Amino acid sequence: MTSAEEFIEFATVTSPRLRRTAFLLCGDWHTAEDLAQATLAKVFGSWRRISRKDAADSYATRILVNIYLADRRRKRVSEVLTDTLPERAVQPQAPETRMVVLDALATLPPRARAVVVLRYWSDLSVEQVAAVLGCSAGNVKSQSARALDKLRILLGETAAETSRADPQPARRHDTNETMGASDG
Repeated sequence: MTSAEEFIEFATVTSPRLRRTAFLLCGDWHTAEDLAQATLAKVFGSWRRISRKDAADSYATRILVNIYLADRRRKRVSEVLTDTLPERAVQPQAPETRMVVLDALATLPPRARAVVVLRYWSDLSVEQVAAVLGCSAGNVKSQSARALDKLRILLGETAAETSRADPQPARRHDTNETMGASDG
C-alpha cells in the first residue's frame, strides 16, 4: 500500500470523528468542517514523516485543537456570529437539552472548552489531554473543574427556567448522552 493510499484510508476513518470533535469545540458545523479539513491537510503534509501510523490519530487531534485555539486567538473583526437571523424575529421554542448544553459549552473560554470536549466527549485521560494541549495534568484538572462548575451553574439555571415554563420537571442528562454522537 502506498503512502497516499494509507493517508486516504486514515482520512476516511478519522474525518467523521475530527468533524464531531471540531463541532463541539467551535459550535458551528461549517467551521467544524473547515477545522477538520485544515487538520487533514496538515496531517497530509506531515504524513511521510509520521513514523508510527498508530499515533496518527493522536497527532491529528493535537493539530485540530491547535488550529482551533490559534483561530480563537485571532480577532475576527469582519465576521460577527449571532444565534438569530436579522431578517425577522422567530418565536422562541422550547430548547432541546442538547442545544442548551451546546450553548452552555459556547460560554466557556476556548482552552477550557477544549479540555471539556477532550475529557468528556473524546474520553481522553487527564494525561492524554495534557499531552494534546501541551500543559500539565494539574492545569487540565483545574481547567476541567472550573469549566464543569460553570456548566453546572449555567445548566442549573436553564433547568430552573425550563421547569418554570414547563410543569414537568427537567431531567438531568449525562454530558455524553446529551451531546450525542450525531453529526447534525
